Amino acid sequence: MHGSVAGLGAGLAAIGAGIGIGQIGGKAVEAIARQPEAISKIQLNMIIAAALVEGVALFAVVVAAFF
Repeated sequence: MHGSVAGLGAGLAAIGAGIGIGQIGGKAVEAIARQPEAISKIQLNMIIAAALVEGVALFAVVVAAFF
């Protein structure tokens, strides 16, 4: 029973990260389409935000696996 709950938690973390990064990418594309001159700032912020989402997702997977 413990393994199935850990797997469910890890799966939910991965799904949440996928949704979050998808929204970040979509909003970044919209922002670049509206202001093409700001592409470097938008890309930098997008990469930082995606890295933070991935970090939280990785932490959630590790926590789900050990608890």
